[in-house]
Amino acid sequence: MQLHDASVLVAGASGGLGAPICRQLAGAGARLTLLARTEVRLGAMAAELGTDAVVFAGDIRSSEDCGAAVAAAVDAHGRLDAVVAATGVVAFGSVVDLDDAVLDELITTNLVGPLRLARAAIPHLPDGGCIVNISAVVAENPVAGMGAYSASKAALTSLDVSLGRELRRQRITVLDVRPPHTETGLADRPIAGEAPKLPQGLDPAAVAARIVEAMAAGERDLPSSAFSAD
Repeated sequence: MQLHDASVLVAGASGGLGAPICRQLAGAGARLTLLARTEVRLGAMAAELGTDAVVFAGDIRSSEDCGAAVAAAVDAHGRLDAVVAATGVVAFGSVVDLDDAVLDELITTNLVGPLRLARAAIPHLPDGGCIVNISAVVAENPVAGMGAYSASKAALTSLDVSLGRELRRQRITVLDVRPPHTETGLADRPIAGEAPKLPQGLDPAAVAARIVEAMAAGERDLPSSAFSAD
């Protein structure tokens, strides 16, 4: 897709991966709508970008907020060309030790939220539009002690494959992204448990650059092997 002058909605825009994705998109000339839960952080992100970015404080887990964010993007920029869901939570510990509240948050944030955002966006996306969902390497290689998280990301990848097939006739690309461990800080903020000792992760800026490159090229799949550790 042509990123210059494209209207792109980024959910998780102030996060460890969402923020560098926004920087890459702004650098390519995209017109952004920033969606996240914390208005102060969104305002700081918009100020950093120094563009006409629209700020919308809302929760991707809410159908109403997803619909309102999409409407804000269309109202501000006249159209919507792409949506990026760079949101997620992680939990550590065995499946039997996870309580219901943690399980519900993992599934709702990592799977249902991106699905709701995509459903809100699809009626507005043009021929050549794009949906980007950030899954994870654990969708390819589930990890003991991260079973529910791995399952939530594998389900998102499965959704992306199915949705991509459904939208082919509309020529809307669904890009599933499964980066290896990346230094986003997510592992330091688990909703349950404690992270094991992890190897040095990838640079979020490099991961973001590869994602935006894939958007521009119309790619549909970015497996973990598509990311360089350099």
